[in-house]
Amino acid sequence: MKIAVYPGSFDPITYGHLDIIERATLIFDKVIVAVCVNPNKKPLFSMEERMKMIAQECAHLPNVEIKCFRGLLSDFVQRENAQVIIRGLRAISDFENEFQMALVNRKLNPNVETLFLMAHPRYSYLSSSVVKEIASLGGKVTDFVSEQVALQLREKLWDSSQLAVTF
Repeated sequence: MKIAVYPGSFDPITYGHLDIIERATLIFDKVIVAVCVNPNKKPLFSMEERMKMIAQECAHLPNVEIKCFRGLLSDFVQRENAQVIIRGLRAISDFENEFQMALVNRKLNPNVETLFLMAHPRYSYLSSSVVKEIASLGGKVTDFVSEQVALQLREKLWDSSQLAVTF
């Protein structure tokens, strides 16, 4: 069985993430969407909220599993008996960092390959950070995330007291 791991913070999951996941499911028997605990990041959504969002968005994909992990990605990949790490590339600027991480992961576990999937052009500018910034300023994000994720962003970022601004 060919198993791939698609790691990320998914804070929140975007249409760009979904595009990569859906394309990976056509290549691999099983795709594990691995939500990482990164001590250097302060996520907007809890681990449980992110995993629930991913499960909702991937419900139509029977060969997707959602798991969380802490520690080294290479160790997680080995524990899951996966052979491949999936990484999405949006722009040339992503490549240097992603290439460096792929080399480090190969050094840590020579039996694991990294497969880069180019983002669909309509998502090449999209990131969770951009979506959160737009949502925090009251902008429409449904071109970037599902209605359900947009609703959760609104609930997390806005309450009725913030909508009335006094100068």
